[in-house]
Amino acid sequence: MIKKFDTKVQLLKYKVLREVARLAWNDKLEDILDIPKTIVPGKVPEMRCCVYKERAILAERVKLAMGGDKSNPNVIEVIDIACDECPAAGYEVTDSCRGCLAHRCAEVCKRGAIYFDHNHVAHIDKSKCVECGQCAKVCPFTAIINRKRPCQNACKIKAISINSDNAACIDNNKCIACGACVYQCPFGAIMDKSYILEAIDLLKKSEGGKNFKLYAIVAPSVSSQFTYAKLGQVVTGLKQLGFHTVVEAALGADMVAQGESKELAEKGFLTSSCCPAFVDYIKKTFPDLTTFISHNLSPMATIAKWIKETTPDAKTIFIGPCTAKKAEVRLDTVKPYVDTALTFEELQALFDSKDIDITTLEEGVLDNASYFGRIFARCGGLADAVQEGLKEQGIDFELKPVSCDGIEECRMALLKKSKNALDANFIEGMACISGCIGGPGCLTHGEKDKAQVDAYGREAMEKTIGDAISMLK
Repeated sequence: MIKKFDTKVQLLKYKVLREVARLAWNDKLEDILDIPKTIVPGKVPEMRCCVYKERAILAERVKLAMGGDKSNPNVIEVIDIACDECPAAGYEVTDSCRGCLAHRCAEVCKRGAIYFDHNHVAHIDKSKCVECGQCAKVCPFTAIINRKRPCQNACKIKAISINSDNAACIDNNKCIACGACVYQCPFGAIMDKSYILEAIDLLKKSEGGKNFKLYAIVAPSVSSQFTYAKLGQVVTGLKQLGFHTVVEAALGADMVAQGESKELAEKGFLTSSCCPAFVDYIKKTFPDLTTFISHNLSPMATIAKWIKETTPDAKTIFIGPCTAKKAEVRLDTVKPYVDTALTFEELQALFDSKDIDITTLEEGVLDNASYFGRIFARCGGLADAVQEGLKEQGIDFELKPVSCDGIEECRMALLKKSKNALDANFIEGMACISGCIGGPGCLTHGEKDKAQVDAYGREAMEKTIGDAISMLK
């Protein structure tokens, strides 16, 4: 049996998406309430305490697969009834406490939250504790630990807290829709909204290009996905779904690299605009630095704009690893160009909802972009492309980039810039570890992904950015 996903949580999510898609293709969405029982048909629970709770959670997943809560602007939502298995978070004393005489933990606690039992073992009064962590720092036995939930640990910008019902709660004013919590939650209690119904509606209305041409814009990180088949078979599968053709977002990346290298030389300092989560993070956390954000649209929006300028009645769907793209396509600056966005997880569900086995298909051709456009998918690729853009255009400017691998490194670079302590003139910001190949919407994540992206780049027929862009003229 082919393993298509990293985890059983992803598999469960996929099953819901697949069943929703099947009903949508057949105009039978009125049967949507049958999906939980279709997935959990018996009386023996496999995941939870009983099949009834399993089905109740699945019903919530169905809602998210159909677009989720329309009143919630965030594309990431918490399934409250699924978020009840994690222990209470916060600082706690483990059995490593030896009941020492020093009592450094109590001495350093300004809130008086530390007390001792008859065996001199320390305990923490949660009603007084403010989670400062000083007690953990001074304990000579490291007996005090900070027990964080996986979602909180994954969210490096601290947008997740725990409410009075012991469920995760997302602060939309902080959340950048990076989706790290979605991938890291071991119970699948946090999920991204799906626009799969929007995609199917466009595919059906297109009627194979009779009414309008529907373009699939595929992220370069596709080279590290669908590893059980060949990339050319994925291209053919997309056309069998009803897409007119498949275009690389990497071609938009070539255009962005050319544009950002010019803008950087003109302004002297720039932060990249390719990762929507990174851009949103700057706006929400470092508003004074927003003037440095590149004015270039993301590669997705850039190539979509070109498509619609050359084919005015065309429609476009972005397919990639990113949940933040689902937020980006709703921006006023992007909505005119990209009609909706899907993840690789959702694309797999679409294939299987139509019983398309891509391993049996002939290989189509996907060759639009240069090496430099394709390596945008991994950390450091954008900086390399900007360097190439400067070189090809004969711009005399010394690039001093800092490539940020994950949002924590982004925070440190931006913090240094805000204090005028950054020895760099270009910040390449990637919210996900390893870049787009580490996105939460990927089918799988692995050590070979970077090598696969580089290999895919080397296969490009167009060896320079200029060569790739010239194909558009």
